Amino acid sequence: MTNVLLMTDALSAAAEPTRRRILQLLAPQPRTVSEIAADFTVTRSAISQHLLLLEEVGLVTAEKVGRQRIYRVRPDGLRELQAEIDRFWTTELDLLVADAHHLDDNRPTDHR
Repeated sequence: MTNVLLMTDALSAAAEPTRRRILQLLAPQPRTVSEIAADFTVTRSAISQHLLLLEEVGLVTAEKVGRQRIYRVRPDGLRELQAEIDRFWTTELDLLVADAHHLDDNRPTDHR
């Protein structure tokens, strides 16, 4: 059996609803893990795991202040994520429009 290291990119990380909500919570201001976890029904440990992944992909940073870690969004990481979404969205929309035109061109006409 082969060991496979699964790598997550920022787009995949932000696609998960809990992580997306964490990013929304951090957007206006930095927060501790406990402050973030208060908005969820999952454990503080689960939120810490989500935060670690968001940190690994460059969407948040953490600063140790005393016994706490303060998390904040990383503006450069969010800009890179937005650029990736823009590239994806443009390509996907272009394909969707092309498919719609193809379907329209091949639709049988109604001869009533």
